Amino acid sequence: MSSVLPSGKQRISDNAAGVLWVTAGTALFTIVFASGKLAGDTASALQILFLRYVSGFATLSMITLLSGKGLKYYASTKPAAHFYRAVFGAFGGVSAIHAAANMPIVDATAIGLLEAIFTVLLGVMLLGDRISRPHWVAIAISCAGAAVMMASKGAFQSLSASYLWPAAFALLGAVLIACESIMIKVLAVSEKPMTVLLYVNAFGILLLSIPAFLSWRSPDLHDNLPFLLLGPLAITAQYFVIKGFRLADVSVLGPVSYTWIVFAALLGFLLFGEIPDTGTIIGAVIIVVGGIKLALLKPGASKRS
Repeated sequence: MSSVLPSGKQRISDNAAGVLWVTAGTALFTIVFASGKLAGDTASALQILFLRYVSGFATLSMITLLSGKGLKYYASTKPAAHFYRAVFGAFGGVSAIHAAANMPIVDATAIGLLEAIFTVLLGVMLLGDRISRPHWVAIAISCAGAAVMMASKGAFQSLSASYLWPAAFALLGAVLIACESIMIKVLAVSEKPMTVLLYVNAFGILLLSIPAFLSWRSPDLHDNLPFLLLGPLAITAQYFVIKGFRLADVSVLGPVSYTWIVFAALLGFLLFGEIPDTGTIIGAVIIVVGGIKLALLKPGASKRS
């Protein structure tokens, strides 16, 4: 006799599963993004990203060979789309790193968080996502939480001409990363996850090889080994994000990026002894509430028309 689930205990929705996958990926990426601070003067940001792509591609190649399918099995019929995604991701990351290095990091982070809003808007314009009233409420809650955290850190207290130039890079980075999110969604529903991962790491190596070489610092293998270990970690994070984008719309998953602030605060406390203030804690709680509301949205409330 087949069993029927009670109406009050239905299986987890696609939205909730997508939010959980992307949240897990964001948590892992927080460690990757913190690598620049951990590196100090031993490696440039471009050097770290390049080494991450190299070890990531090596990890993926080994997995495909051990699976017996080989790289040809994961060949894509739309390599140009993967290239565009890699361009958006690589140079969006470089823009964000440049901004953080030349302006208060809290301000750069606050501008970077606009990426979630850009992702939602692009999802509506390009993918036909529908935004319901509960959806807007959840997005507003997430934005409010991020604003509380940024205000508690003293963001945007001074403006000058020298400030506006890196701020423009922070804004450019937010736009490019939002574009990458759209490309991930498009590729996630039409390509194998392993295909998406292989192409972005391969193109990342090509795009960053020369800039990384020009900004290379320490040639010592001992100094560079930790950054090579970031590859497998980033691959896992990328896989989680792709899984999430296969399940839910970008308009649902875009604001999940605000959880990065929560994980960054936790990492700062554990690794650098940074004690979160009251504003940080309140903002983190608000962001979590917004994320829960997004996860509990019914799939039909945000699906494309």
